[in-house]
Parts: sequence; structure tokens; C-alpha cells
Amino acid sequence: MFSVSRSIDWMIYSCVQATSFLTEPFLCPAEPIVRNGRPASAHSVHSFLHQYSGSFKKPPMRRPQSVIGGGLGLVMPRNGSRLDIVHENINMGSDGESDQASGTSSDEVQSPTGVCLRNKGNRRISAEDLNKRLSLPADIRIPDGYLQKLQLSSPPFDQPLSRRSRRASLSEIGFGKLETYIKLDKLGEGTYATVFKGRSKLTDNLVALKEIRLEHEEGAPCTAIREVSLLKDLKHANIVTLHDIVHTDKSLTLVFEYLDKDLKQYMDDCGNILSMQNVKIFLFQILRGLAYCHRRKVLHRDLKPQNLLINDRGELKLADFGLARAKSVPTKTYSNEVVTLWYRPPDVLLGSSEYSTQIDMWGVGCIFYEMAAGRPLFPGSTVEDELHLIFRLLGTPTEDSWPGISSIDEFRSHKFSKYKQQPLINHAPRLDNDGIELLTSFLKYESKKRIAADEAMRQPYFRTLGPRVHTLPENMSIFTLKEVQLQRDPGYRSSSHAESGNGKNRRQSMLF
Repeated sequence: MFSVSRSIDWMIYSCVQATSFLTEPFLCPAEPIVRNGRPASAHSVHSFLHQYSGSFKKPPMRRPQSVIGGGLGLVMPRNGSRLDIVHENINMGSDGESDQASGTSSDEVQSPTGVCLRNKGNRRISAEDLNKRLSLPADIRIPDGYLQKLQLSSPPFDQPLSRRSRRASLSEIGFGKLETYIKLDKLGEGTYATVFKGRSKLTDNLVALKEIRLEHEEGAPCTAIREVSLLKDLKHANIVTLHDIVHTDKSLTLVFEYLDKDLKQYMDDCGNILSMQNVKIFLFQILRGLAYCHRRKVLHRDLKPQNLLINDRGELKLADFGLARAKSVPTKTYSNEVVTLWYRPPDVLLGSSEYSTQIDMWGVGCIFYEMAAGRPLFPGSTVEDELHLIFRLLGTPTEDSWPGISSIDEFRSHKFSKYKQQPLINHAPRLDNDGIELLTSFLKYESKKRIAADEAMRQPYFRTLGPRVHTLPENMSIFTLKEVQLQRDPGYRSSSHAESGNGKNRRQSMLF
């Protein structure tokens, strides 16, 4: 698979900037966009995207100095009151690349990733030279005649490459163009997007094409802008990769790596009877990707089996960051209309809008149980029903088990029945003692008492995976270790795990 091209960084960066000069509530559909004290129309977002889809003749204007750095970072208070998104690097060029690395934002400076290759006499430029100069993977297919064109124009390979020239070169190769991708099958359709299985002409690899419709009046959905801005900076073996972005007047197409199915489809194919070794491996990968997000103060806020993708190798990746948020410091209030009902923690169900990374950990516990037991843990139909199911299993909370619960109006108004806590082992008999202890640590009423993803990865339950799983580089799969291997699932309906990638009716619900 090829990585996100820097030729389309201007597109991604425009989406990031579309959020950075607005106040943070822009990122949530239930919270209005505010610009200079006034709500901004969605059409302004579309106009902003269109502004950055112009030619390469003139670089975009520099953003104000209040926006610094290349990746989403913490939200820090400004002048003691307002909170804005700030970024990690000190200087920023107009295209989102660090000036600190290149010296200035001028078009005549060296690209931060440029490679200096010296010509020796009549030395011909090779595809390898071009890949190094443009920071491309080796499997990129350079268009016919492009190297010859470069050779004729005698580019000064011993001179720094300007950003504008680099963008133009990558555009000529095919990045950021709709014709670069072939649509194969329609995988599904949602409110804002249609998802296709496709193939990239640049690598001949399969891709998932998430085509988001741009309405003239409404512009780009804020969930799409949020997903792009976050995925641009989340590079991990257990997070779905965003390869490319194609922007036209009518649509915004996000090009993702293609994975065979989501965890829900995987469990369906196994008759909801998974090998306990596979449950452990999948859970570890969920925690590994989530720990990476949480270290970067990013909350996923919509963990569920449909948003966890699995390829034919068994690699699990977090997807659908449309509801994700960059966590602020100090704590801000967020919308409580997040997380699918079955995986929503009780504090959020009762109306809490002040939460941190612990909001994701409750969902991890629900998914862990579902993999081990073969059925959802709390399949409620309404908020009240969901709370009823939770209290019936974990016991109706009291001041001892959940300090402050009696002061929550929503809890008092429902007058829930008094239930005693039930042993989890009675409901998940396939889990060993270490597994039950870990499951219990996820399902804590008080959010601050829920175990963190980093800590959960080091619990005794994962001891059988070996110590090397904790020292792998972030971009390396745990399946590079010989001691980590999937087992055949007892209820699997096919002859091998690999064949699961060839079936029809693959659900890509994570993309909506």
C-alpha cells in the first residue's frame, strides 16, 4: 500500500485549517460553527475547500500565526478564556509543511523531505531517483513517458526542489485525480457518502473509495473534514490508512486502504464463536491503536465492531474517525450524542458532556465481551433501556459504587429498580480469571477508574503474546512476530481464514 501523498497535503491541510481557525465546537455536528463570534455557513467551508483546489501557479496565503505546526495537538487556553487548536511545530508554511525544517515558506526552498541527487555526466534519471526525491514508495507506477519528459527537461537534481514543483510533479504522476482510481463494486451508501471498492492505477492495489457528496448550500460535512484532519496525522499499523484525497466541485473522495471486512462481519462468519486466542489478538490490536490515539489526545468516540476493520492477515485497524475529537486541556464540554447506544458509557447516557479518553474504554469492554461471549453485552433499544441493562448486570449504582450519582437529575428521575451486581464469569464463561479481571477494569461506573489503553496492554491477560509485542515500532504489525498467530475459529464457515476475503456482502459500514 502506498502512503498518503504529500502532493495532496494542500488538500488535507486545507481541511485541517478549516477547523483550526474556527472554534473547536465546529468539529461536532451538534455544535455550531463559530467564526469571529458569528455562525459560519457550511457553504463557506465548501468555498474554502474550492479555494485550495486551484492551480499550482500561486501558493496559498500564509495562515495567521495563531496556527502553528503540522499535526493536531493539544487545545490550550488563549488569553485565559478562548480555546483554540494549536499544533506541535514552531513554524508553519502556507501548505502545512514545517518551515523549521525547510527554513522558509518560499517556493524556492528545499522540501523537508527532498533528497539531493547529483547528476554525473549524462546519468539518466531512474524511477528509484524519482521515488526518493518525491518521498514515494517503491511500488508506485510512474506514468509512461514521465521519466523521459524529466530527462529532456534536465531537472537540476542537485538543487533543492520547491514545494510548488513537487506538488506539480506528484499531480502529473496521478495523485489527487479521480481518473487514477477505478471503481469496481459499490460497497454501500450512507447519508453523506457512497463507498466503492476500487483499484489504484498507481500501485494496482485495492482501495476503498469513500465518495462524499458536496451540496452547494451545505458544503462538506464536518464529519468528513474532521476525519481527514485527524487521519492525516494518525500513522499506525492499527489505524486505517488514508492514501489520497480527490476534490471536485461535486464530491470529496477519500481513498483508504482496502480491508476485507469489519469485526462484526468477521464474527458473523464465525457463527459468533471465535477462538479465544483470536479474541486476545484482536483486543490487543484495538488497545494498541487506541493507545496511540490517546497519547495524541485524540478520542475516537464511536468504537463498535462495525468500525474495526480486519484484513485477510488478521490485522485489525481502527476506522471511521468522523466523530473523533482532539481532546482539550483543560477539560471542555462535548456533545453527549456520541458513541453507538450499545457501546455508550453510563455517564454519557446520563447526560455527561465532560469526558476524556475513558469514553473509549467502556466501548472496548463491550467489544471484548461480545467477541468472547458471541453476543452484545448491552443491546438496549433506548437510553433508558440501555441503562436498565447495565444496572441489571453491574448493579444499580449507589454513592459507594459511584460517588455523586444521587445528584444526577437524569438518574433520579428514572427511579431505576435496585439490582445487585452479578458475577461476570456467569455471562462470559470462556474467559479465564485474567480475562474477567481485565473486562471488569473496562466496565467501571466512574470514568476515571476505567483502565487506560496503555495500561490494559500490559495486563497478565496478554502475557502469552510475549514481551516483544510491546517493543514493536508503531507502523509495524504484531503479525511480524512468529509467536503471534491466529488460530482457526471453532465456528468458522470457510475452510481457511484467508478465504474470508473473497466472499461477497462485505460490510464497509465503518466508512459512513
